[in-house]
Amino acid sequence: MTLEISPAGRDALQAWLERASSLDGLADATVSAYRADVTEFIAFLTGHHAEPQGLAPLARIGVADMRAWMAHLRAREVAARSVARKLSAVKAFYRWLAAREGFEPTAVLQTRGPRFQGKLPRPLAEDAARAMIDGVEHQARDGWIGARDAAVVTLLYGCGLRMSEALGLTGADVPLGDSLRITGKGGKERVVPVLPIARRAVETYLRLCPYPPDRDGPLFLGARGGRLDGRLVRRAVEVARLQLGLPATATPHAMRHSFATHLLSAGGDLRSIQELLGHASLSTTQVYTSVDEARLMEVYAAAHPKAR
Repeated sequence: MTLEISPAGRDALQAWLERASSLDGLADATVSAYRADVTEFIAFLTGHHAEPQGLAPLARIGVADMRAWMAHLRAREVAARSVARKLSAVKAFYRWLAAREGFEPTAVLQTRGPRFQGKLPRPLAEDAARAMIDGVEHQARDGWIGARDAAVVTLLYGCGLRMSEALGLTGADVPLGDSLRITGKGGKERVVPVLPIARRAVETYLRLCPYPPDRDGPLFLGARGGRLDGRLVRRAVEVARLQLGLPATATPHAMRHSFATHLLSAGGDLRSIQELLGHASLSTTQVYTSVDEARLMEVYAAAHPKAR
């Protein structure tokens, strides 16, 4: 589809993506998704107007164009969540392009995406989270691999790490101290406390691992000493889930959801949980309030002056 975009339009798109990557710190996967979505949008305009979409045609975009594009997506039965993602990418591109070229992008920015019901996190109960860690450790054939998988899952639950963040740790990060500096999505750094149980889990793995990790190499290693593939951890969690009779939503990422939900249930505030999870926006963290609405109502009743 890039062949259907004029050279000027293609250059503008590339300049925006480079800026988003370098200055805004967007992850490579996000940049790739933006590229695909905006390229698809400009290609649609090319076919809709039967002419290459250079800078001048892009600046002349109107409400009718946006309606035609949204109708095109509906005709293709694109899911509402995907439509919203595509529209978000197009709006971000047009904000930048309008500022650079000096035109008014109202037709794009005022376009409303479809409504959809966001998926709520599916955390595990506290006893199920503990059972998952034990199950992952004991279902492995080799003791050190069980200890490795248990250490990874403990970091997901005990520190709220993403799988990629846990597997991104290096030999320089051990021995673990009271806190850990994590580089998350978009290069955003945060400091997370390390619970004694997580520290012990990593220490056990290191003691049993036949391949001492290099300082500059990955902390978690595969059976042959290479970097651990996250699919192996997901498989270990799946096996443990089946053994424990837990639902299909009991995934490695559910351990991170459980970390946040259990903190909220214990009285943690959203701002602190946002920092611990590395969410850029508080609205992302607020989904956990729906999971624990009953707990929030209790806090409201106990703290609000009019409720007493």
